[in-house]
Amino acid sequence: MTPTTTGDRPLRLFGRSRELAVLKTLFTQTAAGRSGTLLLAAPPGLGRTALVDHALARHSGGRVLHTASFPAERSLPYSGLHALLCSGPELLPAPPEEVLRTVTSPAGLLGLLQALTAHRAPLVVCVDDLHSWDAHSRAALVSAAHRLPASCPVALLLTAADVRHGSAALGGLPTLGLGPLDDVAAGALLDALGSGVPGGDRLDPAVRAELVREGVGNPALLAALLGALTADQRTARSPLPHPLPGGDPVLDAYFALVGTLPADTRELLLLAASAEEHEPAGAGTALDLLVRAGRRAGIDIGRLSPAEAAGAARVHAQRVHFTHPLLCRAVRRGTPTVRRRAAHRLLASVLDGPGRSLPRLIQQACAADGDAQELARQLAAAAEEPRPPADRCAALSRAAALTEDLELRDLRLAAAAEQAWLARDAGLARSLLARVRGVPAPPLAHFVQGHLDLRDGPVADAKEALFTAADLLGPQEPERVTDALLGAFHAAWAGGDVTACRQALARIPAPCPEPELDRFRAGLLELFTGRTAAGHALLRRCLENADTADGGRGGTVDRPREGRLVTRAGTASLLRAAGAALVLGDVDAACRIGTRALAAVRAHGPEVLLPGALEHLAYAELRAGRHAQARAHAQQGLGTAHRSGQRNAVAHLHAVLALAASVEADPAACGEHAEAAAALANVHGLHQAATLATWALARSELAAGRTGQAAARLFPLVGPGPSQGHFAARMLAVPCFVEAAVLTGRGEETRPVVEEFADWAANTADPQAPAQLARCRALLAPPQEAADRYAEALALHDRCGGDFERARTQLVYGRWLRRRRRTREARGPLRDALMAFERSDARSWVALARGELRAAGEVVGGHRRSSAPLATLTPQQQRIARCVAEGATNREVALRLSVSPRTVDHHLRNVFATLGVRSRVELARLLDRDEKDAADL
Repeated sequence: MTPTTTGDRPLRLFGRSRELAVLKTLFTQTAAGRSGTLLLAAPPGLGRTALVDHALARHSGGRVLHTASFPAERSLPYSGLHALLCSGPELLPAPPEEVLRTVTSPAGLLGLLQALTAHRAPLVVCVDDLHSWDAHSRAALVSAAHRLPASCPVALLLTAADVRHGSAALGGLPTLGLGPLDDVAAGALLDALGSGVPGGDRLDPAVRAELVREGVGNPALLAALLGALTADQRTARSPLPHPLPGGDPVLDAYFALVGTLPADTRELLLLAASAEEHEPAGAGTALDLLVRAGRRAGIDIGRLSPAEAAGAARVHAQRVHFTHPLLCRAVRRGTPTVRRRAAHRLLASVLDGPGRSLPRLIQQACAADGDAQELARQLAAAAEEPRPPADRCAALSRAAALTEDLELRDLRLAAAAEQAWLARDAGLARSLLARVRGVPAPPLAHFVQGHLDLRDGPVADAKEALFTAADLLGPQEPERVTDALLGAFHAAWAGGDVTACRQALARIPAPCPEPELDRFRAGLLELFTGRTAAGHALLRRCLENADTADGGRGGTVDRPREGRLVTRAGTASLLRAAGAALVLGDVDAACRIGTRALAAVRAHGPEVLLPGALEHLAYAELRAGRHAQARAHAQQGLGTAHRSGQRNAVAHLHAVLALAASVEADPAACGEHAEAAAALANVHGLHQAATLATWALARSELAAGRTGQAAARLFPLVGPGPSQGHFAARMLAVPCFVEAAVLTGRGEETRPVVEEFADWAANTADPQAPAQLARCRALLAPPQEAADRYAEALALHDRCGGDFERARTQLVYGRWLRRRRRTREARGPLRDALMAFERSDARSWVALARGELRAAGEVVGGHRRSSAPLATLTPQQQRIARCVAEGATNREVALRLSVSPRTVDHHLRNVFATLGVRSRVELARLLDRDEKDAADL
């Protein structure tokens, strides 16, 4: 096993928080005087030893007996117990050899453990690789574990390759099975390992993705694969070798798990592993195929039982599955080539009948030896037939492997990558593209690479790859050219590159085959060239067509062409129409059409469009004030985006979730989602996602009363300069900026921004924009005009609806009235704002409205505080106390409450005297207890 410590500092573990918590509980239990036993069971490479070493390095609660490896004579009777005793001779009452003679029975070992803890001093006994102990030692230790009294402070921490491996004596012990790392933890491990590699530039994201895919969550295999790469290969300056080297030791360890099984059992496992070559990943092998192949080889299927008993394979739903993916790979690799080819030929001979032509061809390809160009042609022809994308990918990749002509081989690899992408396997698609060796690469390779980067890569790279693909494809493939340029447009839009957006749209050949696409292209071009009215008219026609078209609900839908990344279906038209509605600001139409587009994607595919469809619908619902629905759809989209390897969609969906959380009073969730969005946005150049994430954080700060922070965060976004937000999103944040800036005393800075917002509001169909503009002008208006401005804003809200935005206007209006000492008048709009925020489930804003209402002298329902210390303060003193408890200085409190610092100081002195506290720290503690008491009522 590989040591996991450097000096006294244990290396960080990834993806093992649950397991570490279980070990901590075990040690805590022992420290409290109770016994405990835990068996960590996992196949090779999953980190049993690393986990134990990590836990022991952090354990400081007593004495430890720990044995991790044994000498060659470990098979001798009781050699395991002898090695354990030798690991801590200072703890023993006599030399290990003498003690060994007294512990060869379960009762003797139990007596030793009790004697070592006679004075209640906790003891941890750790045995790594218990399955490799001799049978006598193993039986004695397991028996002692079963008989250990609850009051004996001993923790038995054991590890084994598998509960069923080696001996049934391991059964019955409390067991924690280690599974593979998930993709996030595997990627983090690779980054940590890569940072310590000599020469070490940062690991290329595409290389990391391929290592994660090939390493299947096995830490030892991941480390071995990374260690076998050169510096240029790690940074993608040189192509990755295929297959990846370095994994032999791990695969040898897995092969050893089945090496002792009977010969006919191993032959059935070889047939099962060979059959998985033509099956989807994780699908296993059809039991009836294995029965027929075994019968032809003279082996009864019942001989699979030893493999099941050893935990190597299982039968479920008439399919045979290996218990670990690496077992399947190890069986193929560990079998001599001649026998492996014979197994493939045997399988091909029994794969007859309808629907089995492609599996038969794949098995023949695996058995091929020598010239196989005709077989490669047959496989490529099979990919032209109507099949699922995963099957097409398998056929084309096998054909490419047999193809001798380099140009044709590269073309088939690129076509296989396209099918892998359609099958939502981006990692496989990238792996196939990495095998393209020709210079220049086929146009299709640039086309697929661009679409991969559009969804999971730097969007600037995606844009250039798709522009290159459009140049190389030429007039022979107009559909792909159009789709490449549309992809380049979407990449430029995500990155905020207006010039590239215009270039991509202008290069789409006109007229387009579809009138709707022509209008979409022309409408956006008009907008980008400043002809707003003409652009809006064309985009409005896209919406009208989407409302009248079938859109995939009936039998006449224009289905996408089979096997192409290009989509010409009604599905794509609906998605474009939903996007057009968002550009227009017609959020109701965006929600309506986006819902139909989502249904069409789910019904007709392709599935790669599903994360984008959910993203667009969630964003539309967010704009429409339907925050709970937006959150639900964004969470669905997040799962599908992760599963299909579309991290750019993940970033946008995190931004949507951050915006929803900024309304729903979850600052922690808002911060987490915004951080996740920004992390991906910064790496991949996703300017729109970064803008939305920043807006979300600022809106959360505004709701929490941190107006200065909100204004400072938003000013670079909405103002002039290089840090300006995304062209399609920055205006949406202006109302928040104006409110925060005015409350912070920076109102004059907002006037140029408000005038720009006014131009935008005049040219958008967003129903909230006129009312938001009126609210901004009311905030900036002189006192004699402000009331009329607020009345105008509320009248506009009455016409457009939307509880949340109307409530925000009522809140700032009520606050304005209260600060002019018109508290009786202020209560009406503040009360309305409170009820509207409650209807919208905007919990942060509910708290803000309640605070304002209390400051206006109204007792807010549901807050029983008569017995609480703060009940003795005036409403203004309560507000100042809460601000100070949050850490605000007197000046910051004064800006927040629109009073002078001297007034704050006066009130704060009275607060201290009334409550009997002497410092801000004491005030914060008192307020914290007060809030907890109120929550318990």
